[in-house]
Amino acid sequence: MSESTVAKRYALALFEVAREKGKTEVVSAEMGEIRKVFAETRELRTLLTSPKLSNREKKALLAKLFDGADQLTLNTLYVLSDAGRLNETVNVANDFISLVDEAAGIAEAKVYSTRPLSDTEQQGLSAAFAGKVGKQSLRIVNIVDPSLIGGLRIRIGNRIYDNSLRTKLDHLKRDLVNA
Repeated sequence: MSESTVAKRYALALFEVAREKGKTEVVSAEMGEIRKVFAETRELRTLLTSPKLSNREKKALLAKLFDGADQLTLNTLYVLSDAGRLNETVNVANDFISLVDEAAGIAEAKVYSTRPLSDTEQQGLSAAFAGKVGKQSLRIVNIVDPSLIGGLRIRIGNRIYDNSLRTKLDHLKRDLVNA
């Protein structure tokens, strides 16, 4: 979750309405895409937060950019625009997705490996580690890190499970130096 109190409030309101209407999965997927667009497109963020564009022009641009999105998602963007809070869009999306995941018993796990993991390997890791953190499943983000040499490093929230060869070598080196 973000540190922004404002974003948390918007995300919670969106979550409650989406849950009432049975649209949490749809809105969550769309918020993930919006998060990606806003995070990767600096020019868009600059344009939408510029005082040179009127609020009406910003809403028209949002409607054109996210044409086909659920009305609930669009309305959220419009409310953020009306309040002059489009700079909080990524935080709102992050917080909303966190709320949806929490309600569904899903945690995000970053898995660092020396090569991309197959779907079967990711499912196995999800099954093995979900119970350890009190969740039903894990959404795995695989990050390739050749510096590990071998093995895995898994980060779930503030927990880190490190079984990488790099860490084992570092511990061995420390033990040899201290002996």
